Amino acid sequence: MKILRTRIEVKEALAPIRKEGKTIGLVPTMGALHAGHLSLVEKSKSYSDITISSIYVNPTQFNNPKDLEKYPRPIEKDLKLLEENGVDFVFLPDDGEMYPRETRLKFDFADLEKVLEGEFRPGHFNGVGIVVSKLFHIIQPDHSYFGQKDLQQVAVIKRLVNDLSFDLEVVTVDTMREQDGLAMSSRNIRLDDRDRLVATILYRCLTFAKDELLAGKDWFETKDKVTKRFLDEPKARLEYFELVKADTMEKVATITPGETFAICTAAFIKEVRLIDNLLIID
Repeated sequence: MKILRTRIEVKEALAPIRKEGKTIGLVPTMGALHAGHLSLVEKSKSYSDITISSIYVNPTQFNNPKDLEKYPRPIEKDLKLLEENGVDFVFLPDDGEMYPRETRLKFDFADLEKVLEGEFRPGHFNGVGIVVSKLFHIIQPDHSYFGQKDLQQVAVIKRLVNDLSFDLEVVTVDTMREQDGLAMSSRNIRLDDRDRLVATILYRCLTFAKDELLAGKDWFETKDKVTKRFLDEPKARLEYFELVKADTMEKVATITPGETFAICTAAFIKEVRLIDNLLIID
């Protein structure tokens, strides 16, 4: 595995691979890797000839400076994991490489950034759009791999790729979960043992709501029951719990045949913010 720290190094390393006609898969990460990230690597290795993973904690997508400061950065452990799992290259830039000058460009993802994460984290998807665009331009992958846990982010990136005509395929990989259902996340590291148990409330409420909907129950009554469950748990604070169309994130109150819907949620377990979702394919 070779570590690349600059765009020039990336260009020099990948040029001969492109000449050979091999496909390049990109797995973008912010580090603090877990089995969910490694499932993206596995998918890339099965689908692309060469896999390059990036590790970069992007400051422009954090609307809370304390969240950025506390974001875990176990870089040596991450590099070891990537090497053990057969990654060919790691792009490991610093802030000066990614942002040599102030970025003044602003992305507007319209309806996609006005709900859910966009509503509660203003500016977040602008930061995501900028850094992902930079990675796509620097690496020029044939495929890029993202996890379903960040469902709204996937929708944003697909719009970015379509509207700006990036010549690549966005591949979505199923959410990886712990045995008790908790979605794997780098933020889980910040939970102590007790809070870790409390955090399963997200998945328990998602599965409850999905079962209710598929049984024909009213969405708003179901949402009220979920809200009460969170109110009864003093260590958890619900931020949102919504039924949406999976491709547009449009909020809805019913599911209809022939479309894919998702229940999306965000909640704080003490000061740690977690997100999750479940797809409903009717």
